This record gives sequence, C-alpha cells and structure tokens, in this order.
Amino acid sequence: MTPLDEALQHVLAQAQPLGVEHVDLFNADGRVLRADCISALQVPPQDNSAMDGYAVRAAEITAAGVALTVSQRIPAGHVGTPLQPGTVARIFTGAPVPSGADAVLMQEDTQVLQDGTVRFNAVPKHGQNIRRGGEDIALNSTVLAQGMRLTPAAIGLAASIGMPELPVGRKPRVALFSTGDELVLPGTVAPQDMPAGSIYNSNRYFLRALLQRLGCEVVDGGILPDNLEQTAQAIHRVAQDCDLVLSSAGVSVGEEDHVKPAVEQQGALNLWMIAMKPGKPFAYGKVFRNGKDASNGVAHFMGLPGNPVSSFITFLLLVRPFVLRLQGMDDVAPKAISVTAQFDWPKLEKRREFLRARHDGQGGLALFGNQGSGVLTSTVWGDGIIDNPPLTPIQPGDTVRFIPFSELM
Repeated sequence: MTPLDEALQHVLAQAQPLGVEHVDLFNADGRVLRADCISALQVPPQDNSAMDGYAVRAAEITAAGVALTVSQRIPAGHVGTPLQPGTVARIFTGAPVPSGADAVLMQEDTQVLQDGTVRFNAVPKHGQNIRRGGEDIALNSTVLAQGMRLTPAAIGLAASIGMPELPVGRKPRVALFSTGDELVLPGTVAPQDMPAGSIYNSNRYFLRALLQRLGCEVVDGGILPDNLEQTAQAIHRVAQDCDLVLSSAGVSVGEEDHVKPAVEQQGALNLWMIAMKPGKPFAYGKVFRNGKDASNGVAHFMGLPGNPVSSFITFLLLVRPFVLRLQGMDDVAPKAISVTAQFDWPKLEKRREFLRARHDGQGGLALFGNQGSGVLTSTVWGDGIIDNPPLTPIQPGDTVRFIPFSELM
C-alpha cells in the first residue's frame, strides 16, 4: 500500500495554481493571497495617545498633587499645537500627541479643580501611554505574505493600510459526483418507504459543504448510475469547464466500480491503496477535455472511498491541501498539537490510523467508542483526529499527535 505522505506529495506536485483575480475586502475572507501586501504608509502615522487623558511633559510632574493649566483640547482626527511649558493638553484616544509632550496620563489619575486647572495624582514616566508612529506597521514593510489564506484579522490589516481590494487565487470550479444505484437523496423517499438495500446519500452533502468552506465553486453532478457509458459521458461533460472532478465511491476494482475505467477512457488515472485507516482506495488522475490528449487542457480527477468516514477523512487529508494549493496557498499542512490520551487503544493496526477523539475537559483526549468507517456520528462527536502511527498502541497518559477539526475545516 502507498504511504499517505507519498500520495500527498504526488498530488500536490500536480496542483499548479490557477489564475489571479482581484476582490474587494468584503469578499476576501478565506481566499488565498497571491501577492505580498506592501504598506505605503506607517501605522500609526504619528505618535498618538493610547487612551483618554492629558498629554504632559513628564519632567513637570515630579510628585503627585501637581496642578497645571489645560492649554488645548485634541480629539482624535485633529492635530494640536506645540505644547507650551507649564501646560497640558486634554487628549483623546488615537489623537496625535503634540510636540513637546512626552507622556500621557489617563484621566482616571487626574482631577479637574474649580479654577480649571488639572491636578495629577500620579507621576508619569517618559513615553507612558504613547503609541509610537510606525510601531505597528513600518513604511514599505510586507504586512501580508503571498500564499497565506486570508482571515478577518488579515482583511482588517489590509484595510488599515488603505487597500480596497486584494489579488487572490481564482476559485476552483469543482464538479462533485456520487456513485451507486443504492443512493437516495434525502427528501425524495421517506425513511419508512426506503427500498431494501438503499441508503441516503450523506457524502454529497458534507463534501459540498467542505468544498464551499475551501472557497470552491461547486457544480453538483448528482448521482452516477452503475453504468460505464453514462459515467464516462457525465465525467467528460463536466471536465469541459471544471478544474477538478471529485467523486465518492466507484474507484475500487469491483465489477460495479465504473469510475476508474471511465476516467481511463479519456485520460490517465493512478489508483492507490493508501496505507491509512479509515480510507484506503483513493484515485488521482486527469481527464482530457477533448477525450484524447491534453492539447485542449485537462481537468484534475480525485476519487474518494464510499464509506462516509473514509470519504470525510480522505478529503481532509488529501483533497483539502490539493484544493488550497490550486488557489496558491503555500503552507497547506494542518497544525497538529501534542495532547495526553485518557483512553486505552491496544490494537496493533498495520496502517496509519486517524482516530476520532475530543477534548475531555481536563486537558486530555477521550476516544469515540466505535471507530468504524461508516460511523459518521464519530465526526460530529469528535473535535479532531489522532494521527496514530502504524503498530502503535495507546495507553492512558501517552502523548499523541492531535489534529483539531478547526485546522482541517
């Protein structure tokens, strides 16, 4: 069987980034930045007050109880005049500190007297409560790096340097298929009327949601019947204007698994038995848009296992990084953390396991009782997966490698 890391390395090598488009900041969340953002200004633009209070000369207030005259008032968005000796300036958060002042005392440490002067009940330190110009962002510095996935905070940072839009990777257009005559869409048949041998199609729904969370435009190809000719026609049709064709089930070697030969008829396919559990059959290939060769372009193809948990985990570990790389993201590896196991897992599995687990509230991890590949309940109960090496039992107190679902979705 093919090691997971080897299969991932292969598919990522095929993921050449798609084109670039510019989007306004309101629509940039979750997109992948395709060029460094360079600041044309420094932030803050000049020294400013960190709070409401009084701008002072620190040397003029050597002890609590000193009273000084207020010579000016400086709200945010206004520029004061040079501070005259023996006076202070009433100042508000974000307002530029006037020249001559070297500290700001917060208003809670002061008292306005009847004659209009202000008594200071604390001794200021030089530079106190002053945000220095450029301390957040220096002029001509790189504030956002190419290849990062934009977050709300990153979008706010872009706005703070005056950028109304950002260059991002084009959204991948992904055709999503399910396969199998046994599949029924929720809402088409009531539970009590389900034919024998039929199951509701869950994969279609969570795969679509996962793709959308990754910024993809999803084309719903529906359910492919267990028929080679119809499967080949459907894949050829969507490959004309999609970047990726994604299917669940039908990529094994059974007599009713028609996706594999359908792709091979009009392209090339690598079918691997991945050394991971859950999830073993996985396919990557390319579909020629003219059905014969790559002269008119190709669409990528990825085939997932049919069991729900296998499909879910395989998507997170193989499809997710591929789709992000198509958008130009550099670091696509999820961040794992070390956590203490609070359970016993004595099994010696030859494959690399991804066990559904969740934090137990005491700093450790609890394990879902049924780790079967069809038990989708485990993915809702858990808040991540344990990446467990082959032939590795787990005992309470052992440290395990845990990948939170927040890193994967």
